[in-house]
Amino acid sequence: MKSTVETLSPTRVRLEIEVPFAELEPSLKKAYREIGSQVVIPGFRRGKVPTAVIDQRVGRGAVLNEAVQEVIPTQILAAVREHEVKTLGRPEVEITEFADGQPLKFTAEVDVRPEITLPDLAEIQVTVDALVVSEEDVDEQLKGLRDRFATLKTVERSALVGDFVQIDLVATVDGEEVPGGSATNISHEVGSGQLVPGLDDVLAGMSAGESTTFTTQLVGGDFEGRDAEVSVTVKSVKDKQLPPVDDEFAQLASEFDTLDELKDDLRTRLTRVKRMEQLYSARDLALKAVIEATEVPAPEGVVKDEVESRKESMNDQLQRIGASFEDYLSTEGKTEEEMDAELNEAAVEGVKVQLVLDTLADAENIQVSDDEFGHEIVHRAQRAGVGPQQYYDQLVQAGVAGAVFGDVRRGKALGVVLERVKIVDSEGTALSLDDLRGPVDEHEGHDHGDHEGHNH
Repeated sequence: MKSTVETLSPTRVRLEIEVPFAELEPSLKKAYREIGSQVVIPGFRRGKVPTAVIDQRVGRGAVLNEAVQEVIPTQILAAVREHEVKTLGRPEVEITEFADGQPLKFTAEVDVRPEITLPDLAEIQVTVDALVVSEEDVDEQLKGLRDRFATLKTVERSALVGDFVQIDLVATVDGEEVPGGSATNISHEVGSGQLVPGLDDVLAGMSAGESTTFTTQLVGGDFEGRDAEVSVTVKSVKDKQLPPVDDEFAQLASEFDTLDELKDDLRTRLTRVKRMEQLYSARDLALKAVIEATEVPAPEGVVKDEVESRKESMNDQLQRIGASFEDYLSTEGKTEEEMDAELNEAAVEGVKVQLVLDTLADAENIQVSDDEFGHEIVHRAQRAGVGPQQYYDQLVQAGVAGAVFGDVRRGKALGVVLERVKIVDSEGTALSLDDLRGPVDEHEGHDHGDHEGHNH
């Protein structure tokens, strides 16, 4: 094999490869064996069909084509290794010259990892919001706990915002009942806006036994966009009664004996959450700053593949919930062109991040241990709801185990970024990566409110 490499741009090369016909012989013999094992020709046992008969029945051209298709990937790999090309994505192959008995000549254009000069990370500074946990924040958490332990008591009065009502609904369009537009004994919080538009406006002020009608525009189904007449009947009105905030409530809603202990724990948890928000903010800002300080061209082919991958993933998620891409665009109020532009922008950013982290990982000679890789496999398998070995086997079968390995390596490179850049909060306090990670809580898992919620 002879090969040359031509640089088309900082992110793309063209390989020109010539393979002598003699080097095709192993692949040609394999093609004859595979085709011979598949075809059925009277007078010959399967797998024992002579090559001349295969040429006559199937065609020499079909055999040559199969041999060429097998040899091209291995020859590209050999050329890539010879010229030390750091490829990205899939090559675009064009056969330029080939005839029976003659050398195979073809080109392969492929994206490559550009040469990137990283900035001095120690000279980059990012600013995150200062960590502040106010009494209002703690009170908001207490309010959420009180809501979870509230009880509902039937009252003999008209409904107010915040009350729960038991209602029946019937929707009609031009006197015809809307499919799926009727429901009985629905529990609904007045003012929550959880059901059809306009409902809360008529419920406030209604009492048990009263009925009324109102008009609303339907947002789905066969009558989407049409005005519907909705009849609503209130069957009961219930007042949400919140427990008093005292030591007894702390014992009910948590493992603590006093309200002060509960508040301290809530404050600690909020601090941990806000620390994590600082960490995520520092991560995003640091990556953005590093990319801005580095000239990183985004390979077009890789970006295109990434856009297609993101679009396919989006379509899969929409299909799982019974929606279409067109429905999603309509809901978001965007055109397909606008969505493509957004996906392209996100893909470009994602590819640049990968390139920078890969370059840093190489510069720092970052390695991934078997334990680290195994931990990531276990973590992803748990999220997917399958066993680790089954998940790993699926990765290998799909040929993407290397991508997971790359993700782990980039994660370690990101840790290097966060260790070296200067991180300060908006009050000027310097923060280390350990500060942002915070202390390990040995008692994690004692969530509040594991008891029954509303007694509807």
